[in-house]
Amino acid sequence: MTTDILEMRGITKTFPGVKALANVNLSVARGEVHAICGENGAGKSTLMKVLSGVYPHGTYNGDIVFENETVEFKDLTDSEAKGIVIIHQELALSPYLSIAENIFLNNELRGRGGLIDWNKTNFEASKLLARVGLRENPTTKIMDIGVGKQQLVEIAKALSKEVKLLILDEPTAALNDEDSDHLLNLILHLKGQGITSIIISHKLNEIKKVADSVTVIRDGKTIETIAKTDVTEDRIIKDMVGRDLEHRYPDHTPHIGEELLRVEDWTAHHPQDTSRVVVDKVNLNVRAGEIVGIAGLMGAGRTEFAMSLFGQSYGSKISGRVFLRGNEIRTRTVAEAIQHGIAYATEDRKTYGLNLIEDIKRNISMASLKKLEKYGLVHDNEEYKVANEYRTSMNIKAPNVLVKTGKLSGGNQQKVVLSKWIYSDPDVLILDEPTRGIDVGAKYEIYSIINRLAAQGKGIIVISSELPELLGISDRVYALSEGRITGELPVAEATPEAMLKLMTMEKPR
Repeated sequence: MTTDILEMRGITKTFPGVKALANVNLSVARGEVHAICGENGAGKSTLMKVLSGVYPHGTYNGDIVFENETVEFKDLTDSEAKGIVIIHQELALSPYLSIAENIFLNNELRGRGGLIDWNKTNFEASKLLARVGLRENPTTKIMDIGVGKQQLVEIAKALSKEVKLLILDEPTAALNDEDSDHLLNLILHLKGQGITSIIISHKLNEIKKVADSVTVIRDGKTIETIAKTDVTEDRIIKDMVGRDLEHRYPDHTPHIGEELLRVEDWTAHHPQDTSRVVVDKVNLNVRAGEIVGIAGLMGAGRTEFAMSLFGQSYGSKISGRVFLRGNEIRTRTVAEAIQHGIAYATEDRKTYGLNLIEDIKRNISMASLKKLEKYGLVHDNEEYKVANEYRTSMNIKAPNVLVKTGKLSGGNQQKVVLSKWIYSDPDVLILDEPTRGIDVGAKYEIYSIINRLAAQGKGIIVISSELPELLGISDRVYALSEGRITGELPVAEATPEAMLKLMTMEKPR
């Protein structure tokens, strides 16, 4: 009898024109946390969809052995009946139903006459919430809790199905540091209860914290499985990208020119609670060819500042002055901001940055359709030509520009977002979490694009939750705390210790 709870042997999965998986092998020991790493598009999620029955038996080649039994799942219900539960990156919860209703959806607890026993449902839900450490009333609607708590509801839902193997696909991608830490500790806690987990993640520090072993997949093939004692970030990165990344950040020699953007006394109030100041008299500037970072802890007001500046997309009672090349400008609407040469790439590319059901071509052109007008209509051939040029120059991995953006990996989606704003030819480009949820290889490409834009004389503002990233790519860094700028340092002086001190500076009471 093997000690493995799962073996996947020779898994091959082909889509039209693409071999997504090529003879992949995976062994997971009972009771371990097993991480799967790889670049976007490497085949990680495809492999898990094969395992969970999203891609049913007969649509792939190879064998799946679970608890010493060869299994052939035709759908998710089949795999869940065996104790395999997958939690996707995009959570499958109904926002208008309660926590308890979501936990037992399609698995309802019924009483006499086949009717749902609501007392039992809420009681059992409360016990499951206690297991995952979530202190919420089970009757609370999903729409009224944050994404971190929603992740815990998904895990409670999995526990209700007597899960033996829990699969988590990028579980912390949308979580802040506190929620991420809680979730990782919960995975370790469940391990102590005998639950095996597979976690897909780009965050190598998290993998080192929870994983007992790591399997790396590249281009749809198994590269190697590494024991916890042998796991290093450099080794994983080399396996993922097929080469050493001696320098995580490309070389950057700044050529800084005149001041492009200056913001004075910028203040914004919360859109619902107008008494609450979320951006408090911010003053900053960025010069031609300069990459300026904005660092801050979660809730510091970084995104709120950027969105309020970009056409007042966020906030109320907004005040302050904006100067471009020394001339005062107004940015009361998004159209005005774009017209004046300011662009903003949102942190939430899937909701606000892209139209996922539209193709690459239209997503690239959507902010600059006037440039493509001919007799009042969009010139289709020119639009195709422009998009194809960006597909090539930005190395967007797609066979053509008619591919829907929702089909692209996270890194390639981000390149489409950047292409859209670069085509609008801005003087100042604000990048909010430009590498969130993408792998190390794609990150390097994004950094190279940022350097290229700075070399062209653009002013770049980068907002990032990853302090090493800001210190690796910026020329100068501002610290933001409680909506205020608490300090500004050239990158040569911006040590992690100095920045954290500024980022945690409290507002005078």
